[in-house]
Amino acid sequence: MAKEFEMSMIGELTFFLRFQIKKLKKGTFIYQEKYTRDLLKRFKMDDCKPIDTPMSTNTKLDIDESGIKVDQTLPVHDRFNSLLMLDIMFSVCLCARFQADPRESHLSAVKLILRYLKHTPSIGLWYPKGASFELLGYSDSKFAGCQVERKSTSEGCYLLGHSLVSWSSKKQNCVSLSTAEAEYIAAGVPLLCDNESVVKHTNNPVQHSRTKHIDIRHHFIRDHVVKGDIQLRNVGTKEQLADISTKPLDESTFHRLRSELNVLYARMIM
Repeated sequence: MAKEFEMSMIGELTFFLRFQIKKLKKGTFIYQEKYTRDLLKRFKMDDCKPIDTPMSTNTKLDIDESGIKVDQTLPVHDRFNSLLMLDIMFSVCLCARFQADPRESHLSAVKLILRYLKHTPSIGLWYPKGASFELLGYSDSKFAGCQVERKSTSEGCYLLGHSLVSWSSKKQNCVSLSTAEAEYIAAGVPLLCDNESVVKHTNNPVQHSRTKHIDIRHHFIRDHVVKGDIQLRNVGTKEQLADISTKPLDESTFHRLRSELNVLYARMIM
């Protein structure tokens, strides 16, 4: 690259944008401790009581038209946007849906996320040296998870070896009529899916009449299965790593899935 571009060596990379990067003999650790602590301080939450998960399992946010409106002079939108930079996915994405007209219930949910950050400022992504480069994806959905439009929430997470390299959590563009349809729409590339109906339908070349209403663009999955580009396999619900970004989880399940994604505390690495 030095032959094509003007370059200079200024030392080992330790900080890039909002990311801190720690290179060790056994691998590389990427985390956002400084950004997280600065965020808590900016919103006067640096002395808050920490909690173990970003959202309670019984949380169901909606428009809350009868709820108390949040004072628009407060930096509410700044809170939403700042949290998006941390890629916590489901919890933040759910709250962000209501930032146009936030109520006290939405602000309370945001404060819970900040309390979770207080507990996990040094958590980050671990990429061990010498790990496998096998690409593996997990796809899942929360059927009719949106309390307002009853649209499902799709999630995908993709790993090289055992390390997380890409993830997403988003509300589907159309309303699904079944869990199988919701997860069929959610599926993308080499995937492990916990819905057996989706796996059978994708591997079956026969076009069933009950699935004809699914948009043509979603059938590219089957085309790639036929070509041998990808393999769609069933995975047990407990082993579905994508669950962490489709719905609120209890503490033990949340911690287990987070660990299996190689999202670890700095003290466990350094």
